[in-house]
Parts: sequence; C-alpha cells; structure tokens
Amino acid sequence: MSPLQRPSLVLAPSVSTTKVVTTTTTTTTYAPIPLPPLPPPSSPKDPKHYPLLKANLPRSLRQFSLSFPGGSRATFRDGEDGEDEMQNEDEIASGKGWHMVRRDETSEQTKFVGLQEAVERFGKKRSHSTDVIMEGVEEVAMNSPPPRKKPRASHPHPGPISINTAAPPSPLPSPTGSPPPQSVWPSAPPSGASSPQLQGPIQPDLSLTTLLTLPVLLSHFNSLPPQLQSHILLTFLRHSPLPVLRTLHSVLTPTLARDFLTLLPRELVSQILSYLPFSSLTRASRVSKSWRAIIDSDPVLWQELLKTTKIWYGGDSEQAFSRYIFSRRRRANLPAPTSLPLPHPYKMLFQSRHLTRTAWLHNPNPKRLTFPAHGNSVVTCLLFSHGRIISASDDHSIHVYSPITGQLVRSLDGHQGGVWALAATKNTLVSGSTDRTVRIWDLTTGRCTHVFGGHTSTVRCLAIVKPEWIDMTNDEGVTVREKWPKRSVIVTGSRDHSLRVWALPKPGDEEYRCYGADDADADPADEDVDENPYHKLHLEGHEHAVRALAARGRTLVSGSYDCSVRTWDIITGETKFVLTGHTQKVYSVVYDPIRNQACSGSMDSTVRVWNLNNGQCMHTLTGHGSLVGLLGLSPSYLVSAAADSTLRVWDPDTGEARQTLAAHNGAITCFQHDEFKVLSGSDGTLKMWDIRDGSVVRDLLTGITGVWQVVFEGRWCVAASNRMDSTVLDVWDFGHGEPDDEWIGEAAGGLYDDDTDDEDEDGDQADVDAMDQDLEVIASDPDIPEVDVDHDSEPGEVESEREFWDAEEGETKLMGRLNWGGKGGAGQSSRPAHRTRKEALNIGSQGTSVLSRLPPLPANDDTPSRPRMKSVNGRRR
Repeated sequence: MSPLQRPSLVLAPSVSTTKVVTTTTTTTTYAPIPLPPLPPPSSPKDPKHYPLLKANLPRSLRQFSLSFPGGSRATFRDGEDGEDEMQNEDEIASGKGWHMVRRDETSEQTKFVGLQEAVERFGKKRSHSTDVIMEGVEEVAMNSPPPRKKPRASHPHPGPISINTAAPPSPLPSPTGSPPPQSVWPSAPPSGASSPQLQGPIQPDLSLTTLLTLPVLLSHFNSLPPQLQSHILLTFLRHSPLPVLRTLHSVLTPTLARDFLTLLPRELVSQILSYLPFSSLTRASRVSKSWRAIIDSDPVLWQELLKTTKIWYGGDSEQAFSRYIFSRRRRANLPAPTSLPLPHPYKMLFQSRHLTRTAWLHNPNPKRLTFPAHGNSVVTCLLFSHGRIISASDDHSIHVYSPITGQLVRSLDGHQGGVWALAATKNTLVSGSTDRTVRIWDLTTGRCTHVFGGHTSTVRCLAIVKPEWIDMTNDEGVTVREKWPKRSVIVTGSRDHSLRVWALPKPGDEEYRCYGADDADADPADEDVDENPYHKLHLEGHEHAVRALAARGRTLVSGSYDCSVRTWDIITGETKFVLTGHTQKVYSVVYDPIRNQACSGSMDSTVRVWNLNNGQCMHTLTGHGSLVGLLGLSPSYLVSAAADSTLRVWDPDTGEARQTLAAHNGAITCFQHDEFKVLSGSDGTLKMWDIRDGSVVRDLLTGITGVWQVVFEGRWCVAASNRMDSTVLDVWDFGHGEPDDEWIGEAAGGLYDDDTDDEDEDGDQADVDAMDQDLEVIASDPDIPEVDVDHDSEPGEVESEREFWDAEEGETKLMGRLNWGGKGGAGQSSRPAHRTRKEALNIGSQGTSVLSRLPPLPANDDTPSRPRMKSVNGRRR
C-alpha cells in the first residue's frame, strides 16, 4: 500500500426510531473514517531483505467487519481495495447523449455526515421525549421552516465525501450548556436532568484504538533490534489461533519461496532437468515465464532428451533443422523485442519427432479425404510442397490440389507429352516431359514462365540444386568451407544419354521460351541452346539413357542404362569418377553428402555403395531376387525396393542387412521412409511398416487396382492409386484435423526449401564473375566416336527374366506390373526428397558454358521414347 493510500473505517448507517402515532425510521449514512497513514520507509527497502514489504494481502485481510460496543458495526477497508470500490460505486451507466438517472438522484446532492460533524451535532441535541434517541442528524435545506416532526431522511447519495464543520439548523431546540467535543471520539455530555444519557454513533474500543495507534506501533517496531523484532513476532505467533496462522501461511509461503532454477548456474539447471521426462518438462514450462524461457532455450537439455528417447539421428540432420528454423526466424524478424525468448530448434525438433512417432504409429483413425484426379491416367509424379499437392500424369497435365479440401487449385497445361519428372522450390515448379522440354511454372499464378529446349529425347529425371555450404579441398590440400553453387540450378537427365545444367530463373527474371515451345508442329530439339541465357553445361559421357540422378553442392551422381554410375562437378562439368561394377541397367541412385557416398540399384538385383573419395565400391548388398528399382536414404537407414515384392533395410555405414519387409505379393511400385516408418505400395495395397523392427503397422489402402505414388511430410500423407479404372488421390491428416504449428515436417536429406537467403544467393556479382573465370572449362571432344542407339528400353518391352512392363514413356500409357522411378523428380528414388530435393547449391550467373556436341547417332524414327537427332550444317546430331 502506497503512503497516499490510507485505510479507512466505513461505518454502518445508524437507525433512529421515533414513535408518535406512526413509526418513523431514519437511516443516517456516515462518510468513511480515514485512519492515520503508516509511516513511509525511512530508506528504500531492499526486496531481498524485505520480501513481504509489497506482498499482496488476501482479500480477507483487506476488507473485514468490526463490531463496537453498543451494537455499532463498521467495515475496515485497506486503502488499496477500498478506494477502488468507492470509485466503482460512483459509476453510472451512460452512453452518447444519455445517462441513467438514479431513483434517488436530485438536483441538490445529499451530503454525507462525517463522524466528527455527527458528534458535534449530537452534542447540541436534546430530546423532546424520553422515547426518542437521536443517533444522527440529516442535513436539511437552509430555507426550510423547522418542522414539528423529524423529517424523513432521504437516501444518501454516494457522491464525494465532504465534512462540514458548521452545524446546520436543528429541527429541535438545542440544549444549552453543552460543551463542544474535545476530540473526534468523546461521548456527548448530558443535556440536562430531563434529557437521557445519549450515545454517539460509535463507541471506541480496543480494535479502533489499535487501528489508530498502528502507525506509532510500527514506528516503535522498526526501531527495535532484529532479535527483539523476532522475539515479539514469535510471541504473537505463539499466541495466535490456527485460523490466523493459516492466513499468515497463505501469504508467507508464496512470498518467501525461492525459484532455484533462476538462481542456480545454467549447467546445474540442465543437469537437474535432464532427469525429468518430456511430460514433466512440458508441465514445468507452464509454471512461470522464467521457467519456460530456461527450459525452452536449453539446447543441451533437448539434445540429451533426443538421445535418451532414441530420436537423435545424427548425420547433420539436427543441425540442418536448426539452420532452417534460424533462417525462417531471421526472415520473419523474430523474436519481437518484448516477447519471450523463442524455443531452441532442438525443442521444436523433439516436438515434431515425438508427434511423428506417436501420431503415425499409434493413431488408428487419421482424418482421410479421397477425391478423383487425372481421370483414368497414370500419376507419374507426386509432390507435397508448402501445403500443396502437386501431381503429374502421362496425360500431359500437372495439377495442384488443396490437401484440406481436395479442390483443384490450378491446372498447369502446356506440355505436349507425358510429364515424368517434377521438382519444386517455394513457388517455383520445374517439370520434364516426353516432349523433350523443361518447363518452369509460377505456382502462384499457374503461368509457364520459361521453356527450355535442347534435349533430343525424353527428360526422364531432374533435380533443383540450391546453394549450400560444403567442405572443399583446395590445391594445397587444405579443407575450406565454401558455398556452391552461387545461384540455384536445375540438373536434367534424358534418354538422349546426356545431362544438362540450367540456371534456375528467379521470380521477375526475363522469360524465355525455346524454339517450338508454342508450336505443336515445331521440334524443341532443334533449339540452339547457345541462345538460351539460362543454359550452363552439357554433360556427356553416358552411352545410354540417363535413368536417375541426385545432386548436392558441386556433386552430381547419375545412373544410366549403360550399367554405370558417374559423378560430376556441376560447376565445371568435369567427370570425377566412372563407377562400374553393375552388370545390368542402373535404375536408381542416391547421394549421401555427409558420408560422401553414393548408392545405386540395378537390374542385376544388387545395391552397391560407392566411396566418392576414391571411386571404389565399398559394399555390394545382395539379397533381392529381382530388379532393384527404388532406393531411399535417411541418416540411419538405406532402404531398397525391388520387383521381388520385398523391401530391405540396410545400415549405410556397414552395409549390414537390418530388416526384410516381406508382406506384398507383387513388385513394389512406390515407397517412402523416414527414421520411424516405411510406406510402400504394391498389388493393390498401401502398407505402413515400423522400420525399426520390420513389422506391419497397418494397411492404409486395400482392395484397389494399384498404387502409383505415395509421399508424406509431417502430418500429411498423400497416395495416388487406381480404382475401378479411375485415378484417385487419398490424403491422410495424422494431426487430428487441427492446426499444429509445433509439428514441422523434416525435409528428407536435411534439404529445406527456404534455408537459403535470396540475398546470400545473389552475393557480390563481381566476386561471382571472378570465381567463374577461374573455373576450368572442360570442352567435349568433337571426335567422340559414334554410339549405337539402344532400343532395349522401348515402351511395352518385356525385360528378360522379368515379368513387368517398363512403361515409362510412350503412347501406350501402360504401367503394367511396375513403374520404376515413377516417383518423378530425379526418378531414382521412391522418396520425394529426390524429386523435390531443396539442395542449397548453385553456379555463378555468368559462369562459362561448356559447348559440346552430341555424338553422331544413326537415324531413327521420331518417337518420344527414342533419341531425336537434329541437323546442324547438314550433319545429324
């Protein structure tokens, strides 16, 4: 209570009854009695030494009733509480141009009679009759004649308190000889022998005396030595009954409590909290803002919790998530200066992984939505990007759907052939088709902003490579950290045996459309790529169709039907290694930049793990009995899927076989996995497996014709399947249908879509140009011998010893038993990460292009699935 706020006593109205012929009851209201204020502290009090100085008193001690001798009653009100209530009593309902008039509101405001004035008046009164006892006097108008009877008192108006020391005219003759009161509290003197002994409105007692002398007692107490203060207080407490002690305990306990988390060193706090389970930590974070700030911002605590609960993956995945969260906050200018500290990314990561583990594996009834898509055509590619479902089909179309409503948001039309490769970043989509073109789309408007030509056959796989910090070894053998590429690029692989590197156009860049982009009769293969400012490199070396690719930083890995795997420097175009060992076509590849390894799956039923430091085969993984067409990689698991209806889980470090997932009855057509689960489609079922023990969790889809694609991210899962000769999309929401900002889906491979600032991508253009000039340009040899066109991969062909169709392209639109690589994107993996990999790499916008030519090929008919040669200066290319 501040010194300006004084406690007061609110007297109960006194009642006077006069019996003449009728009974008249008069009620007199007294203004509150201000009590003496407490003395202010002699010096500023240290809260550490005087913790109770500003403690909030319970309401039972801020307002309570007192009874005085003679039956008078009053209410003690602490200044902090009483004044507010007095102000509230004066509030009157009102509005613009009106206010509510109280029933007792008059033109003349009724004044309260103060206690001192009442005592003074009482001293001047005498009674006409012994039956009348005057306990109070009301104020009357000055011009009113003295009535013969005592007037009826008007209702008091709770207005401003005013004490008038001058007594108004009395309705009765005043007694003579009455001495004036000597103080506020004297008893009224007798007014003659005929007058009875009258009593004042309040008779002082021990309670009132104590309240009046409390400031003096407090001053005396403050002047005592601490030992005597303690002795006096303890003596009072020893003589206090249990209710009093309970009230004091309710005030002392919270005030004297000590917050050990805020007092101990952070190292000890982390050690103490590390013994608590996750559920206890969440409850502890709700105790106070300081506890929440301590718990949320402790990276050591959440790192240990991730490890003890066995959801710490390693392999830079946790650091990648942290970089993504910090980058996102930096863009959003978080945190606000006056807000609580934001939780450490490790806490957010724990929440996301905990939700993923519990909701996916232990939620039997997730919310499900089913809607038709693409008529009865095959879904060749499926992405889930920034809350959008993006699907491509061999009907030449690309559709964008809402996962919440299933509504078709946009239809991207423009390709003249089936779309077999997709990759997305933010609001940009890149697609590759059998029409030999690469198209760039603006997902916010649905416009095709760029069309790149140059490939002479189907664009079968592609990837977006974004700038990323990588470790490079310079000429002196010193490892340095550099950011490559300098701007985002697109890498495309084609059936024309080559790969191409293109600069990814940014929003607002000049649009470009290749020759034949808008003319169905023109051939985009006749495009002169030298005129395309976005074309950077033409990578030649494979002797057959490029079937799969994966890229990060400056490293590109490609797999081909020529049974080889090649690694490239996508900045210089140089071939680093030619990895040989497979005896049949390579259908899938994945790249592990942390271990600097590449894995490849082949028709020879094996998976090979390659060391990219020396180009040697580290492990040959055997066990599959048929074509290994799909590969997926996470920090702890390498998963392969084959036409023998099984999936196998391997240790990527040792090559050891961990689990064999065998419950399907047909070739695996699609799958995706993370550290908890595997989703696989085959023979009309979509199954969920527990990757840690290889058990089947449940069947998400049954009784359908086939599953084309499956993709999941965070709480969402999307599958494209065929039912009754129609294509449908199924969407599952494992977040119970409610928005959950704490559940952030992890990008496969740690490649988050917006973990690179656009400003950092641009960099300093002069430095970029100088860096590009220092790059060694590897030109193609114009005298490369001619190679035969491979005719073994035509649509509808039955592979030897395999009963499935490789129906990747062509007019038949037949998927048959298997659609290897139909996942789109890079085409090499079932995981959407290899179709939507948000690699943080790039090359300089002014980088020198490598001018090279395709080797001479024999003439053939012009079909989308066969290499298309163009004529330059009369020579077939």
